[in-house]
Amino acid sequence: MADTLCTSTSTSSPERDGALGRFAREYRTVRKAEGWGSADGAYYRALPYHDLTHRFERIWRIRTRSFETFVDRILRPLEDRFSRPLMILDLGAGNGWLSYRLAQRGHLVTAIDLTLDPLDGLGAIRHYDARFLPVQAEFDHLPIRDSVADLAIFNASLHYSPNYVDSIGEALRATRPEATLAVLDSPFYGQAASGQRMVRDRQHRFLAAYGFTSDSLQAEHFLTRTRLDEIAQAHGIHWRILPPRTTLRGRIGRRVMNLRLRRETAEFPVIVGTRA
Repeated sequence: MADTLCTSTSTSSPERDGALGRFAREYRTVRKAEGWGSADGAYYRALPYHDLTHRFERIWRIRTRSFETFVDRILRPLEDRFSRPLMILDLGAGNGWLSYRLAQRGHLVTAIDLTLDPLDGLGAIRHYDARFLPVQAEFDHLPIRDSVADLAIFNASLHYSPNYVDSIGEALRATRPEATLAVLDSPFYGQAASGQRMVRDRQHRFLAAYGFTSDSLQAEHFLTRTRLDEIAQAHGIHWRILPPRTTLRGRIGRRVMNLRLRRETAEFPVIVGTRA
C-alpha cells in the first residue's frame, strides 16, 4: 500500500502541531504510569485475546468482543464481497495489534498513529511477524491519496478527535465511494450528560494524579446517537450500531457500576458507516 502515500504530512497550523505534541507527551505519561505495554514480544502477538501482563484483562475482554463482532459482521462479508486483499487504514493504530491481525488475514494495512513509542506506539511493530505499513500522522490530516482504501477503522481512537465531522470527512476522502467505515471501542452513551460527567470525572482524576487534564486537543471524548445523526447529515452516511456479545455477568456488572457511579456507564458498540 506504499504507493497510496503522499509526500506531505503537515498539519493545519503551528498551534495544531503544538496541541498534538502536548497530547502525545501527556498520553505517553499517563499510559506509562498505568503500565501499558511489555518488553516481551509475545504480549503484542497475543492481543486482543490474552493480556499476558494481566494488568488490563477487563479492557482486553471488551476489545476481544469488539474485534470478534467486527470480524463476523463487517470484515468477513467484505472479504466475501471483494475476494481480494482489502486496502485498510487503521486510524489511531497504537501498538498495531489490529493491523497485525488484519495483515495475518492477507490484507494490505496502513497503521497510522501519532506516536512511535516502543511500548505503546508504532515502535512496537517490531514484535510482529506479519507485515503492514506504519505511518506517523494524525487522522485529521492523512498522508493518503484520495479514494484508495476499502475500509477505514477508528480503533479505540475516534473519541480523541476534537471534531468528529472533520475526522470522518478525512477518512471518507481517503476511501473509495463503496468503502466501509468502522468505529471500535469508543465510549457510547444514551445521554450526553452521562458522557459529560465521565469527562469531568476523568479530568479531575488526571489533574490530581498527573498535574494536567490531558485534554490539549479538546476532544469530543464520547459518542451518542444524536452525534452520529449529525455526522450522518453532514456526510451522507448510513450508520449501523452493532452491540458486541455480552454475558449475564457483564450485564449485571454494568448495572452495579451504574448504581455505584450514579450515572450511565459507557457501552462500546461496533459502529459501521457506509455512504447512503
